[in-house]
Amino acid sequence: PRRRVLVVGIDGVTLDTLSAVPTPHLDSVTEAGFLAPVAIDPGTPTMSGPCWATVVTGVRIDKHAVWSNDFSGNRLHLFPDFASRLTAEHGASTYVAAGWQPLLTVAHGGPLFRTPGRTTFIAAAAETVEAWDATDEAITREAVRVLTEDDPEASFVYLGAVDETGHVLGCGDAYEEAIVRADKRLGRLLAALRARSSYTQEEWTVIVVTDHGHRPEGGHGGRSERETTAWIACCGPSIAAGEPDRALRHEDVAAQVFASLDREIDSHATVDGRAWSKS
Repeated sequence: PRRRVLVVGIDGVTLDTLSAVPTPHLDSVTEAGFLAPVAIDPGTPTMSGPCWATVVTGVRIDKHAVWSNDFSGNRLHLFPDFASRLTAEHGASTYVAAGWQPLLTVAHGGPLFRTPGRTTFIAAAAETVEAWDATDEAITREAVRVLTEDDPEASFVYLGAVDETGHVLGCGDAYEEAIVRADKRLGRLLAALRARSSYTQEEWTVIVVTDHGHRPEGGHGGRSERETTAWIACCGPSIAAGEPDRALRHEDVAAQVFASLDREIDSHATVDGRAWSKS
């Protein structure tokens, strides 16, 4: 079987809200594998930039040096993201889709993803809930096409509308509705995998992860339990159903991508994370 990994990053989804809203597609991942809380390190600001940098590089903030949502002064050239590593070190086909500028452009000191094989970037027209929802829709539509028709070994798809909703409207009804829409988009991405002509000859690991939580009134950056509690959900052929046997960290995601692909991380590379399941 050909090993493949899809990582879906949904920004700013508070863990305790998941039990209050219908998320059947995330539930399907959880039921086949697990959903586990992730505690953000005390030295890491509860902001998107530092948290996503830790997720995709597999190293902690003292190494990647993304301290805020301005990535200036980073050390991502020394500690690159998993997609760029896989492409450079293994010649793997990789794909990243996102609408937040520093993930894929030089804006604000980016890009976080330096040299993935293929990218989709569709910026939000404005910092509004409506504009971010439209961006997530466009990102999902294009990612579905690439995942169905192309053959990336490792992919990262970023959805940002939930976080924007929390900032603008707080964590009330609109925030919960945004999570429901994000779950539907996750469902379309999962359906795209099953629609692949080669799906029966492939083994897919799916990782869904958030970067941080929100205060009830909206916003983050502090050290409350809601803000510092993130989560990871995962299923796949080597993923045992049930809670992991240890606490997971954001930096474990990149390590698990390599393990699920049965790829070795370069022995000269520094990676802080550990895979929660070996292939």
